[in-house]
Amino acid sequence: MTAVHRPDQARSVQTTWLYTLGAIVFFFVVLDAILLLTALANYSSSRSLLDAALVALILVSAAVHVRYCFFLRVGRGGGMPRTAWTVALVVPALVAWVLGLFAGGAGLFAAIPLWMAVNAMAPLLPKAQRWTLILIGAAVTIVHPIWASVGFDNAFDVEAAGRAWLLLTYGLCLPFMVLSSLWWWEIVVTLDKHRSVAAELAVAQERLRFASDLHDIQGHHLQVIALKSELAERMLAIDPDAAREHVHETRLIAKQALEETRSLVAGLREVDLGAELENAREVLTAAGADCELQVGAMPTNPEVRRVLALVVREATTNILRHSSASTAAIRLETAAGVSTLEIENNEPNSIADASARATSSGLAGLRDRVAAVNGTLETGSRDGHFVLRARVPGRSEG
Repeated sequence: MTAVHRPDQARSVQTTWLYTLGAIVFFFVVLDAILLLTALANYSSSRSLLDAALVALILVSAAVHVRYCFFLRVGRGGGMPRTAWTVALVVPALVAWVLGLFAGGAGLFAAIPLWMAVNAMAPLLPKAQRWTLILIGAAVTIVHPIWASVGFDNAFDVEAAGRAWLLLTYGLCLPFMVLSSLWWWEIVVTLDKHRSVAAELAVAQERLRFASDLHDIQGHHLQVIALKSELAERMLAIDPDAAREHVHETRLIAKQALEETRSLVAGLREVDLGAELENAREVLTAAGADCELQVGAMPTNPEVRRVLALVVREATTNILRHSSASTAAIRLETAAGVSTLEIENNEPNSIADASARATSSGLAGLRDRVAAVNGTLETGSRDGHFVLRARVPGRSEG
């Protein structure tokens, strides 16, 4: 399963990736910090060029480890990045592994950078190759202190290894942590794909329904019109009165077809205030904003409800297009015969751009619609938040 980044992913999906990346990077940074402190301690006591080289190699490996984590966004089995990045990841760690054989007291820590490099690469490979690489990496890591002790007379310091319990614990947990984090990330991406597909299917189903209804209306009437026209044409020479009657009926049928088509389109354009309020909350939440919805008494006047629904729709679109708000609030109440709709968000740029957007075609059109039902539409700021407020006279339904 491959998690591919799409530009249309919801903001919540982008946030999930940042949390996932942060968790993985945290693990790598902690391990690299422990390795660096250990290498610095060795260098401070020995002052040898070999230990100094190990310090430098661990620093380079740490930087590449963090950068390589960003490639994990493609998910498990998503494919390797450019070869140059993999070379930059493996070579410093491999050189540290080799030098650690000759450095006295290097112990286990000189093999850990290569183990971390393996765990950065392995998730990008297919499943079989992934676990093969992890097993090979584990074997090479374990062999390092044994080989250093047996082949190079650098005795393995059991006491020092006992003090390195944190390093060993993080090292053992590293492959499971990285793979489980990517597994969770892939679930979120899959859910987002399903959400997008469901929305596209809903649009397609609505189009099919409209096309079917239009076919039923137009197909029947056009068939009758064609038949009546053919009869009128045949009878024009032998019975002008009957032909005239057929032409008259054809005109009436065409008028009826036009009226039914207009009714169909009008029905498609109907907007429900309650549905628009719920949809606005869901859309803003999916975009990453914490949206609060407060609905009191609703206006009973159908025209007022329709106009307020259009205000909700346009305001929600503006928030999505012109801001990156993290909180939003939608409030509707009807009191003393006046319905008040407020839509608020915490994006400062919304305030700065309020005057510019107030003259936009969308809000300008809404002002005209609200004015047509004797209402007012205002934009402004309150406590550092951008607020759009519509007031419309209308009775309430308790």
